[in-house]
Amino acid sequence: MQTKEDLRRILIENLDETMAQVNASLRGENIEELESVLQRLGRGHQLPHWYESLKQTGTLPNLDGKTVGSILEMMLVAVLETRTFASYDSQPLAVNPARGVDIPALDLGIKSPSTNYCTSEPFFSAYERLLGNEYDALIMLTDYQDAKANPPLKIQVKQWRYLKKSEIADSGLCAIASDARNILLTDNEAWLKKVFRFLAYANQSDWRAKHITRMLKHLSSPDDIEGMIQQAEADFETQNRSRTKRSMELIPEDDLIAIQKIRDISPSILGVIDSADDWVNETQKDAGRYPNDNEWNRLLVCPLDGRIGMSFALQWRYNFGRVFGVTE
Repeated sequence: MQTKEDLRRILIENLDETMAQVNASLRGENIEELESVLQRLGRGHQLPHWYESLKQTGTLPNLDGKTVGSILEMMLVAVLETRTFASYDSQPLAVNPARGVDIPALDLGIKSPSTNYCTSEPFFSAYERLLGNEYDALIMLTDYQDAKANPPLKIQVKQWRYLKKSEIADSGLCAIASDARNILLTDNEAWLKKVFRFLAYANQSDWRAKHITRMLKHLSSPDDIEGMIQQAEADFETQNRSRTKRSMELIPEDDLIAIQKIRDISPSILGVIDSADDWVNETQKDAGRYPNDNEWNRLLVCPLDGRIGMSFALQWRYNFGRVFGVTE
């Protein structure tokens, strides 16, 4: 019996061919070869309601994005069972996102963003922005947004990427965290914990947090900090002039003062780190916790090789544009 790791490796080695077959099935080509698997996966072990339309006309009924995502998962599982893994000893696969992973037999998640490149995902810990996910994931970029505007619905997967679990983390924040770990770990773990905490909770649409984040990129070149404080002062004036003209709420004076206070602390690296820590305390209150022992131990050794964008509202918002060559 092949292990989960073996099966994921086989999928990676045959990914392009697998996805070509998924796309052919989404056009209705040879879909009868998948019929037994689709029936087993269907509710009440019945063929899905969209199956006959796809088989006869190569089109789907008018469906919402979530349902299309479920169809893609079922198609992928059917192709894996009947083709990609057909010559290997493997157990039947199932789609079960309720267990926290879409294909439990592979420990593999499936994400199917459309051309906005985004999906919403459950939130468990802010440190996922740096540590990544518990499972690898296959990202299938679809043309759903365009297809639904031009019925009948014909869906194709335009591009695909396989991401390791640590890669499902924020690329920009991981780069800063990696540099900070290299600089601070040996001499000052307390400072490093503050940096990790800020990066986990940072809201880069917040003016002050954005400038602190930029300064944290320069921990290895502290002489740059004064220039960045001056840039923040100029930006403060520019932003508030623009906001005044548009009758928008102004950036508070306290935010500028907090940035300027960095000048009063030596070394300047400590000033930036303390400013980052103050921002978390003021904006997150009790919710802005330091990493627990498990998270801290993982942060010390994890690759910090995130490849996506991650922002937080009520859920995580994953942005996969970067892995498909699109800058946000």
